[in-house]
Amino acid sequence: MTKRLLILEDGTIFEGKAFGAPVAVTGELVFSTGMTGYQESITDQSYNGQILTFTYPLVGNYGINRDDYESITPTCKGVVVSENARLANNWRNQMSLDEFLKAKHIPGISGVDTRALTKIIRQHGTMKATLTDSKDSIQHLQDQLRATVLPTNNIEQVSTKTAYPAPGVGKNIVLVDFGLKHSILREFSKRNCNVTVVPYHTTAEEILHLNPDGVMLSNGPGNPEDVPEALEMIRGIQGRIPIFGICMGHQLFSLANGAKTFKLKFGHRGFNHAVREIATGRIDFTSQNHGYAVDRDTLPDDLIVTHEEINDKTVEGVRHRRYPAFSVQYHPDAAPGPHDGDYLFDEFLEMIDAFQQNQA
Repeated sequence: MTKRLLILEDGTIFEGKAFGAPVAVTGELVFSTGMTGYQESITDQSYNGQILTFTYPLVGNYGINRDDYESITPTCKGVVVSENARLANNWRNQMSLDEFLKAKHIPGISGVDTRALTKIIRQHGTMKATLTDSKDSIQHLQDQLRATVLPTNNIEQVSTKTAYPAPGVGKNIVLVDFGLKHSILREFSKRNCNVTVVPYHTTAEEILHLNPDGVMLSNGPGNPEDVPEALEMIRGIQGRIPIFGICMGHQLFSLANGAKTFKLKFGHRGFNHAVREIATGRIDFTSQNHGYAVDRDTLPDDLIVTHEEINDKTVEGVRHRRYPAFSVQYHPDAAPGPHDGDYLFDEFLEMIDAFQQNQA
């Protein structure tokens, strides 16, 4: 087995076994606490530019299948595991994790003490890291890592370049793609919606010309402040069309209404995050993948907090007081993760019905 190094910005070095593509990469090092769902996580575009560490000790044991893609071309930088299962066993299995990563040009490293690595990230926060097989001196590799500037155009990299349809016979939904997961499309398909997916920089006027019944603001990677054009679009449609935002969409919706966001120390990434609905006290276990959060202290009077994270009390949902618009920080579409929050898609469609009745 080829030796591969994981070099952290703080100087820590982990040595492990190479699998996946034989390429060197640098990205933001993060961890996910999910016990399953590695294929969905790797193909989630919200991991664009990141080296993804799985805290669960065994990854790859059920292989890769055709049904669990959240995007066709994943853009995470690398994968870190404690143990990569060399033999996958599942009736849906079509290839191994190693074969999949090679096909997608993503390097992996196994044999890493991911528990120790996660403790470092929790203590010091997310940081830059490099995966490499290079024989160069450690000092040279560390100097290269420190000199690397990570890109900030993450959403531009993953958003669709042209609009495309996901046909249905029901309500007409415009889905703004900031790095969407296919599971969002699946939820609308279950409800017979006619969906048009549009690029992240689509203007309010262009969206209105599509005559939507509602607009979905998707999940996506990076810092929400890096796409100011989306804020103008949101201001241009809210009050005129019902809006539902997820994850990045939630942050952008909040920014558009005057709130601010901040970067979390190590983010929320996993499928076991407990969220409380404030009005009812209902507890949902949720799927999450974000490094930024909405600052509760900066929320304007127009936005009311509807959900909060139980552990750190961060804002997990807001609703507009005057307009038919709401958003959540977590992923009600799950995939992977619990489906406790999928009722929000029904609430969105009910909001559309109520808005149209009021306009009649």
